[in-house]
Amino acid sequence: MVRLITHNLLACHVKGCTTNNFPLQFRDVQIELREAEFNPEFLKGFLSKLEWKALVDASRQLGDTTLPPDIPEMLDDDFLKNLHHVLLEIHVEEGIMSCPNCKHDYPILNGIPNMLLAEHEIG
Repeated sequence: MVRLITHNLLACHVKGCTTNNFPLQFRDVQIELREAEFNPEFLKGFLSKLEWKALVDASRQLGDTTLPPDIPEMLDDDFLKNLHHVLLEIHVEEGIMSCPNCKHDYPILNGIPNMLLAEHEIG
């Protein structure tokens, strides 16, 4: 399933597409909200692994505006709960992730992204 915690790690790998290939842009999506157990320690530990601007932009593409443009110095419960919601509770069930550089489309069906490339697209 495509959650933003996963999306934040995905880039385009089409042959020759080596710049401006992250983050993939969402298009024509259907999302589902699913509750997940809140674990503030996990979130604090994972925060340094995130590409923050990409996460904020992706969450806004999906209609969520709760994350601030910059990571706050004080990681209070409200911030961590918003981060938890964006990373773990928003599920993209259907739609397309598109490379901002080469415009290659990666379809999402039943929550599963198809990241496979045709033989001529492999670098």
